[in-house]
Amino acid sequence: MSGGTDDGRADSDLAITPALAGDIDPVMTVMADAFDPAFGEAWNAAQCLGILNLPGVWMLLARHGGQPAGFALARIVLDEAELLLIGVRPAFRRHGIGSALLDRVKQEAQARGGARLHLEVRDGNPALHLYHQRGFARTGCRPGYYRGADGRSFDALSLSTGLDPATA
Repeated sequence: MSGGTDDGRADSDLAITPALAGDIDPVMTVMADAFDPAFGEAWNAAQCLGILNLPGVWMLLARHGGQPAGFALARIVLDEAELLLIGVRPAFRRHGIGSALLDRVKQEAQARGGARLHLEVRDGNPALHLYHQRGFARTGCRPGYYRGADGRSFDALSLSTGLDPATA
């Protein structure tokens, strides 16, 4: 799932650090801004904190000019990694933050022994462009997986990419 896209440009004002439980407030700030409530994709603080305590789970926080700008939440089980959430605040999009977060998730997943990185994204989400640009390919579809606030359903697309040491 993702909230927001960017065009892959790196930015010197960008800092990405591991996020801990104490970073939940800035993560929630990003979450509130990045995810359109019409789709019900955002998690609440309790959900993020609950999964963050599980083995193999990590979160990254991106700050741009000191302000919380994006985050990513991922996990790994054996050699299969999964990007659970990634989001960039609208005011910070098109600065390379989504690309940088995704690249860092791939690097961390590989460092933890991952061979593949998986994710699910709502069909029609603009972040699909970023995922394809970063080497993800469609591996499946869950029809009607997401339910919008208006009751409409949306398919979840499953994507995956290999974590080749030369490209991760």
